[in-house]
Amino acid sequence: MKQIRNFCIIAHIDHGKSTLADRLIQACGGVTQRELHEQMLDSMDIERERGITIKSNTITLDYRGADGQDYQLNLIDTPGHVDFSHEVRRSLMACEGALMVVDASQGVEAQTVANLYLALEYDLELLPVINKIDLPAADIDRVREEIDSDLGLDPFAAIPVSAKTGQGIEDVLAGIVEHLPPPSGDPDAPLKALVFDAHFDKYRGVILQCRVMEGTLKPRDEIHFMHADRDYKVDELGYNQLKAVPKKQLSAGEVGYVVAGVKSVQDIEIGDTITLVDRPAAEPIPGYQPAKQVVFSSIYPMSTDEYQDLTKALEKLAINDAALTFEKDSSAALGFGFRCGFLGLLHLDVIQERLQREFDIGLVISAPSVSYKLNLNDGSTVEVDNPSYWPDPTNIQSASEPYIKASILIPEEYVGPVMELCRDHRSESQTMNYLAAGRLEVVSEMPLGEVLFDFYDKLKMITRGYGSFDYVPIEYRPTDVVKVDILVNKEPVDALSYLVHRDKARARALHYCEQLAEAIPRHQFKIPIQGAIGGTIISRATIQPYRKDVTAKLYGGDVSRKKKLLEKQKKGKAKMKQFGSVNIPQKAFVSVLRADKD
Repeated sequence: MKQIRNFCIIAHIDHGKSTLADRLIQACGGVTQRELHEQMLDSMDIERERGITIKSNTITLDYRGADGQDYQLNLIDTPGHVDFSHEVRRSLMACEGALMVVDASQGVEAQTVANLYLALEYDLELLPVINKIDLPAADIDRVREEIDSDLGLDPFAAIPVSAKTGQGIEDVLAGIVEHLPPPSGDPDAPLKALVFDAHFDKYRGVILQCRVMEGTLKPRDEIHFMHADRDYKVDELGYNQLKAVPKKQLSAGEVGYVVAGVKSVQDIEIGDTITLVDRPAAEPIPGYQPAKQVVFSSIYPMSTDEYQDLTKALEKLAINDAALTFEKDSSAALGFGFRCGFLGLLHLDVIQERLQREFDIGLVISAPSVSYKLNLNDGSTVEVDNPSYWPDPTNIQSASEPYIKASILIPEEYVGPVMELCRDHRSESQTMNYLAAGRLEVVSEMPLGEVLFDFYDKLKMITRGYGSFDYVPIEYRPTDVVKVDILVNKEPVDALSYLVHRDKARARALHYCEQLAEAIPRHQFKIPIQGAIGGTIISRATIQPYRKDVTAKLYGGDVSRKKKLLEKQKKGKAKMKQFGSVNIPQKAFVSVLRADKD
């Protein structure tokens, strides 16, 4: 067990985690030169295209140290984006140490600090690594200062590397063996294994990624999931070495895969504890937290005959992504669809793109919203995330919405615009911490619903890309939230309804009305588009009608003939307006949201 090191790589998004993992795999001979490609551990096309990691991945490497001993390194590559912090949390539970990667040009950023606190929560040993030292803008001394002042780690223990060129990789491997502790555990104790990830294979079912804490696991063992309360039989187990390598057993301290005939990721819980049926452990491994959906949106197929395809596609995605939740939903304007729960906007964006790319389904997505807690007059409490289920305002006693604690790291010169941006998004408290020369952290408490649409884009714009943003949910606080209905020709369109704070209702309603007025084609009659809270109209836009020149055929005579024809046309238009239906194209629903996001 002294020859094993379990560690993960944590960092802010785009600081070079996946590239560093590639170089470590290459240095340990885990891949041949012919098989080598960028982002070895990222399996999805969307991960490679965007240069981001969405799913944690693990690999077992063999390394011969300077002392001539052979070591087994179990590396877990984690996502950097705030939406997938639950993946990072589970990976940390499976490790004794972590490489804390910091970009030599950008320095310590918001997610770096957030990941540090996560790692300290699980009492991990941290080894700082300064990456991208080959860049012209790299400033190693400044980054060492930031590691000391912001992270409280030893700045001289930080290893400077360039994951792109391979410089300093041997020092990192030596540092892992020297500084990170080996695992502890008793191979003869009752089995305790943590399921920290899983993915679906269409031939073998669910393949579990496990870290054995205590005891020994062998093929043919009867296993029991302590949270899900299910029993299975182990078919195969082994190490992940880019390809699955079967072994005769996994004992305490080791990380590997387990195949046990599990049919769907929904049947088990990621973060669960495995034990043996005939010799169970007394209690599960502590620290398990289920993924919590914070953003909700309705997804409808572009054409109604694709509904069955969308159902199958969501079921297939949910097999691999246990954090995605969905239930049936319907809309008078868009037909049948699903109400889905996501971990954040990037998660929503990734799922939407995968549905369109992997399953070729055109989608219409409703405005994302958060979950509100309502206290009703009859004393009951309900949670509502869908405008369709919003109760009558007269029955609502009080409402509360989720708040977050946002940590924004910026260069000093942008502090004014950033504080103003936070105030525009209903920030309740702002504090500033000076981290290093020219860099500061703005800590702000604000509603999660305000961050959903354009906050991150605006932050990147006003800080010219140098601002970084991270948040943690804190609590629910009282709010004055209203449901805004959009009326087209005096008829409400349920797919366009949304929940918003009363102060922001008119501005958003005006935006919706203007976008719809541009997207809906003109008809033979005037179409009013209105935003309304209950019976109160708060915004309006009008689509002017086509006008047929009914007097063109006249060539003289009394003016009363002209008036008679115009009067007849007027009556016809009034009748048409009363009975005519407005054709709302699908692009109108998309245009409202797209412009809102931009």
